[in-house]
Amino acid sequence: MANILICDDEKEIVNALKIYLSDPDYVIYEAFNGKQAVDIAARQDIHLILLDIMMPLMDGITAMNRIRQTSNVPIILLTAKSEDADKILGLNVGADDYITKPFNPLEVTARVRSQLRRYLHFGAGVQQPESFRVGGIELNDLTKQVLVDGEEISLTPKEYDILKLLISHPDRVYSPKEIYSIVWQEKPFGSDNTVAVHVRHLREKIEINPAEPRYIKVIFGQGYKMEGDKRA
Repeated sequence: MANILICDDEKEIVNALKIYLSDPDYVIYEAFNGKQAVDIAARQDIHLILLDIMMPLMDGITAMNRIRQTSNVPIILLTAKSEDADKILGLNVGADDYITKPFNPLEVTARVRSQLRRYLHFGAGVQQPESFRVGGIELNDLTKQVLVDGEEISLTPKEYDILKLLISHPDRVYSPKEIYSIVWQEKPFGSDNTVAVHVRHLREKIEINPAEPRYIKVIFGQGYKMEGDKRA
């Protein structure tokens, strides 16, 4: 699954790009000005951004500079033919590519796939740490060991993958469909009950009192998140 952020102040353009990028492997986020784009990029695990240059509140170049302070996520600028100077500026200050309006749907999908392939499969993404800790839970992804208050516990592969997903992104809320898509790598049809069962079993192994969990919390109507004191 790849999370794609589309940012343009014209809703018709955002809707058109959503149609071009309609794919079960893509989760689409929307923003309509640069400030919204910066906020979403800070909160969510975004893998690619389609970013308009001329927007209210905060333009695309400024937004890109803010995002580049913390992320090397691929950014494709959305430009008009008359914005050649802005294209050059954008490429010089951190954009990976640009697409000129009006869009060719085949060009959009090809450029998006190319940037995602580079970022996700050829090592351009930020290298992930091999171990994670939240409170008394430690997960070592190199040895596949999980410790709870210093004692090793045994997890099934799916329980391990769910824990790794949540512990590697503390405080981020994942819906059951997102968890199922990432862990099972299948379309999330009828996934809510499957995820709930696995989370319940996982809680029974890592929580002192599964009925009052300290770590894996339910956010009503949204999903699950890992919560707790973070220690390196």
